[in-house]
Amino acid sequence: MVQPVEDTAKVTPPAGGPAFAPVKIGILPLTRTVGSFGADPVAKLSVFVSVLDTFGSQMKAPGVLRFELYEYIPRSAQAKGPRLTLWPDVDLTGPAQNNRYWRDFLRAYEFVLDTQAGRDKTYILEVTCMCPDGRRLSAEYVLKNGP
Repeated sequence: MVQPVEDTAKVTPPAGGPAFAPVKIGILPLTRTVGSFGADPVAKLSVFVSVLDTFGSQMKAPGVLRFELYEYIPRSAQAKGPRLTLWPDVDLTGPAQNNRYWRDFLRAYEFVLDTQAGRDKTYILEVTCMCPDGRRLSAEYVLKNGP
């Protein structure tokens, strides 16, 4: 049975580019904070990122990923507030680094980032993929900490 792919009509290949090039990234709902919270939090942010081709299929792809955490502003037209954290870029252009973060059973990448995220707060996580051909793909995810 073939599963329908979401947003395939909205995904278009780069002009003159191959059909199997990455055209969209997404942050999977498995993304969450793990670890302890307290006066000196030692929490980690577990982030799952998928890369989609023009057909909506998840794929491995070279690129450099940038992770940014923003304050969430409730009841605002611009929910993304000030940037709280910018992690060092993760270079996935080499096979060893790319394979290190790839989780084949999910068809996605997994990253574990140190964070000072507070309990019972909401944040916006933004992931940007800088492709070797110069294109930038980005996705945002509302991250709710706490119960």
